[in-house]
Amino acid sequence: MPLKSIICSVIVSCFFLFHSSSSFAQSKDEMQIRKILTQQNNAWNQGNLDSFMVGYWNSDSLLFIGSGGPRYGYATTLIGYKKSYPDTAHMGHFTSTILSMKKLSGEYYFVVGKWELARSVGDVSGYYTLLFRKIKGVWVIVADHSS
Repeated sequence: MPLKSIICSVIVSCFFLFHSSSSFAQSKDEMQIRKILTQQNNAWNQGNLDSFMVGYWNSDSLLFIGSGGPRYGYATTLIGYKKSYPDTAHMGHFTSTILSMKKLSGEYYFVVGKWELARSVGDVSGYYTLLFRKIKGVWVIVADHSS
């Protein structure tokens, strides 16, 4: 086999090896993010807002934007959830559908989705955008805009 063909084969093989390993890493990150969102969904439907918040960044820099405008902080966000959803009648049954998930970098993902609450006090629904960041090897929501 000529040297030129061998070099070409090695380059093509390296390209596919690199491409498949980076795709795998992306898939692994997406699976971890989907798992977090599923855990949040389950916690909400069990009426457990404290467990629901585990997917969020536990920091004063967490940004949550809802109908009342921007608020900062993990504790502030949890208090807001508890005020808006004081009992399981107001929490209802939560369904979330991911509409898109885009890798921005090795450290950030942007997620767009739709949420729905089937409730005895009246159904509500809306959309959300989430900015996930990988901090110390763990994906967390650092910004949430829900409408």
